[in-house]
Amino acid sequence: MLSNFVGNYAAVLKQPGALRFSLTGLVARLPISMVTLGIVLLVSARTGSYAAAGRVSAAYVIANALAAVPQGRLMDRLGQRRVFGIGSMVFALGLGTLIYAVLHGWSAPWPHLAAILTGLAQPIIGSGVRARWQHLLDDPDHLQTAFAFEAVSDELVFMLGPTLVTFLATLVHPAAGLLTALAVGLVGGLALAAQRSTEPPVLAAHAHGERVRMPWGALLPLTLGGASLGILFGATEVATVAFADEVSTKAFSGLLLAIWSFGSLLAGALTGAVTWKIGTLARLRRGAFALTLMMTITPFIGVLWLQALVLFGAGFAISPTLIAAVSRLEEVTPRARFSEAMGLLHTGLAAGTAPGAAFGGLVVDHYGGSAAYWIGVAGAGLALLCGLLAREPKAD
Repeated sequence: MLSNFVGNYAAVLKQPGALRFSLTGLVARLPISMVTLGIVLLVSARTGSYAAAGRVSAAYVIANALAAVPQGRLMDRLGQRRVFGIGSMVFALGLGTLIYAVLHGWSAPWPHLAAILTGLAQPIIGSGVRARWQHLLDDPDHLQTAFAFEAVSDELVFMLGPTLVTFLATLVHPAAGLLTALAVGLVGGLALAAQRSTEPPVLAAHAHGERVRMPWGALLPLTLGGASLGILFGATEVATVAFADEVSTKAFSGLLLAIWSFGSLLAGALTGAVTWKIGTLARLRRGAFALTLMMTITPFIGVLWLQALVLFGAGFAISPTLIAAVSRLEEVTPRARFSEAMGLLHTGLAAGTAPGAAFGGLVVDHYGGSAAYWIGVAGAGLALLCGLLAREPKAD
């Protein structure tokens, strides 16, 4: 098993330029796990209002979700060099303006407009990196391993980013976390844009005078499934913070969420070492079923260490489900519009997170943290339903 694990990853990472663009992409997408929390920490520190912080943060999140599909379409039409290069600079401009506006007490709507500009311009690095893998690899098993490697990178981003931004904002300066996100996003985005040898070519989006059609029947369940997983993520974060506060101390919520992410990271790494004998759709359904099953246990747990074990188990089902969803998307989407399709999945995930957190918070206020886990259960169940409704690829 160990030799297979090492061999599979070595086979994809030894491709020319692969390790360089993947690691650059990991650094470049750190801001996606830092900006939202960084905004809350900065605005609440300067204004004393979490409501104001939430409004500015929501403006950023909504703009980022709405921009994903158009940005993916531009990547397919113009290439990553232009989109990432310009996007990284405008992202830095928007975030810098937001920081300056908050520190100098600018009134609404200026911080909100700066947040919107930041969200609109922030490059969808994860989609771009996966498009590079699709361009570089022809073997489906190797591509599966590459997607698993990126899923592990995503988990690292969401384990490191929040910790880093919280440490900097609370111990250095309220703006230090966002300034770091600005620098990392700008340098990482420009560095990825400069790597021309692995950039996917701009393919014709039109065939015989007609635009290459998107397989909407196959993509819609994936997009809705992504939104359902977003509901799960948003609700579980809120529920876990409240649960930890009720049974012990709020400080342990970070540990519980880190264990949740670590389970997903470990499962993602193992997924890439397996040569699968079943199709991506079957794997998606099994992963969503396991996730639903594990999440169903969480509302009944009242002990911290036991909840940590259950969340680890639930996290272990996340990466395999997401990897299967991305692999499925790659199977059904025309190569000329792959980045646009990845933008749809990104939009679904982002669009589900906000209402998941909002409904989770509402349930916490009325019924407590344990009850709020039911919103996460519902999100996992909806993801399973979307997987069951997805269609098999048509035979040639």
